[in-house]
Amino acid sequence: MWRVLLAMAGAFWALTAPVSAMDLSFDGYADARVIVPAGSEKSWLDGGQGKLRFGAKQPSPDVRLVEAVGQATLAVTDELHAVAVLRAEPEQRTAVDVLESYLSWRPAGAGDWRWSAKAGAFFPSISVENDDLGWTSPYTLTPSAINSWIGEELRTIGGEGQLARRTDLGTVTLIGALFCCNEPAGALIADRGWALDDRPTALFERIRYPDATIRLFGETPPDRIGEFNDIDGHVGWYGGARVEAAGLGQVTLIHYENRADPFAASAGDAAWATKFWSLSLKTRAFDTAILAQALTGDTAVGGGGRLFATDFQSAFLLLSHDVGEDWRVSLRGEAFAVRHGGGTILNEDGDAVTAAAIWNARDWLRLTAELIHLDSRRFERVLEHEPIQQSDTQFQLGARVFF
Repeated sequence: MWRVLLAMAGAFWALTAPVSAMDLSFDGYADARVIVPAGSEKSWLDGGQGKLRFGAKQPSPDVRLVEAVGQATLAVTDELHAVAVLRAEPEQRTAVDVLESYLSWRPAGAGDWRWSAKAGAFFPSISVENDDLGWTSPYTLTPSAINSWIGEELRTIGGEGQLARRTDLGTVTLIGALFCCNEPAGALIADRGWALDDRPTALFERIRYPDATIRLFGETPPDRIGEFNDIDGHVGWYGGARVEAAGLGQVTLIHYENRADPFAASAGDAAWATKFWSLSLKTRAFDTAILAQALTGDTAVGGGGRLFATDFQSAFLLLSHDVGEDWRVSLRGEAFAVRHGGGTILNEDGDAVTAAAIWNARDWLRLTAELIHLDSRRFERVLEHEPIQQSDTQFQLGARVFF
């Protein structure tokens, strides 16, 4: 992975060096919050069984600067842009880490046809919800379980192309990508399960397994995994299509496979063979945005000559309504499940409801109030002497300052 990232960085600076500073733009935000954390469980980010970003380890209420994210965009030409997205965040191993770094090429269309390409390290074109800077959502502070997981475990380190054609009925876009260095993807969904959090994994960090999972497999916690490693040298892919029609919205179908060797391992990190289907819808009715997404797949890892498989599913429906020019209210409901072929201890299911109100007080200031209520049943909690069934409620009041 390091050679890949160094090559990307070298290409970025080679392109940027001769270009005037007039072509360089920078934007970003700082995010401060008042948090009333969920329940009595520690968050999984602290080694616990909690399903939300903040848990029992935090004071209540907790006032903190959550993160600062900045994006530098260099217009090499009108069609070719170099982009780097960096994050400063207290929980990272380093003060500043990289979320994305890529080249984007969008040539002018020819008649009814247009195309675009990306190369580098970037979030895959799978989310219908998280399309703002830093893998954030314009509807809520916390994304759905689906898009939380995509931000945690998936990154396209390679290239993605899109080819679109306008027709009388709408626009049809074909999407395809080849990537490396994401073989550990699937480890979290199998060994931790689903979670709702707005903290995507940065490229250079190692994320924590729940301590109970590590003890279950006879090891001593804490333990971490690097998600963006090239373990077996295989090339993964995803592809699909998007159909957009005026007045009807858009439907996107994507299939993803990382093509990992489930019996491969490197430096203590195992490869997980992960594949899934994602189907999403985005439309409007009665001046309300309607977003829906369903994802179903499986992942597998080998050990002792055996293959251990995990099936996972999740789906959500989000309604968002603009009130005047400055306010937006959103309501999301979702459900999720994990099933292990080797036993029930890591099985789980749950559902969550999220409500958010956003006030764009100024061009540079967005205030958001969010309430999440999540019910989940995870059998692994018996290892922590906790009830299998848990109900968690988390409230956040966020102030995002844009610059």
